[in-house]
Amino acid sequence: MINSFLLAFAMYSRVPMPRADWSREKMKYVMCFFPLIGLVVGALVCGFSWFCGYLGLPPLFRAAGLTLIPLLATGGIHMDGFLDTIDALSSHQTREKKLEILKDSHTGAFAIIFGGVYLVASLGVWSGIQREAIGVMALSFVFSRGLSGMSVVTFRNARGSGMLATFQSGAEKRITRMVLALYLLFAGGGMLLLSPVTGGTAAGAGLLVFLYYRYKSYKEFGGITGDLAGWFLQLCELFMGLTVALADCL
Repeated sequence: MINSFLLAFAMYSRVPMPRADWSREKMKYVMCFFPLIGLVVGALVCGFSWFCGYLGLPPLFRAAGLTLIPLLATGGIHMDGFLDTIDALSSHQTREKKLEILKDSHTGAFAIIFGGVYLVASLGVWSGIQREAIGVMALSFVFSRGLSGMSVVTFRNARGSGMLATFQSGAEKRITRMVLALYLLFAGGGMLLLSPVTGGTAAGAGLLVFLYYRYKSYKEFGGITGDLAGWFLQLCELFMGLTVALADCL
């Protein structure tokens, strides 16, 4: 269990961790701890938002910091998957070619363009989120990772190899699904308690993106990969934030 905890944070965050054993046997419960990284990101978001409010810093400075925190806290690993997936989808090639593009270390023009679009959109979203809704946003990082982890232990693998396949084959899937379901109930219930309207629409947006993720992954790639999981997480966070910003305007 401890080794799985260390592996989750070593792989999906920039939080310093002691050296862990990367053997398949020790990866059984990695996804059980994945949503905890969202809890860390959420705590950083809350802390930075409070700090900006306490010092009376400009709204644009606050929005820029909140845009950067999820990327810096995770080392950009999910954004990397988002960019690779954008390149693959934009190629309009065969399924096999798209899977090859996902593995290609080179960055295409569409990845750069949509990476910029994503950051500008995220900046706009954060600028529209009031401090009263920051608690909902903090829990959204747990909710999105609960959904992402659930896809890892539930959806079909498109390739049958790679890091995602290693996590899938080594995972204790029944226990992991139960733990992730508890995270989703905790995060979703917390968002609803903080604000029934804002929290409910954010959770609903996350679930809709999750369904789109499954549909698009199976249609275009025949299943999911680690890059597609990152693509989903970035989209999920963006659209959950968008619904929170829109709910605040109503």
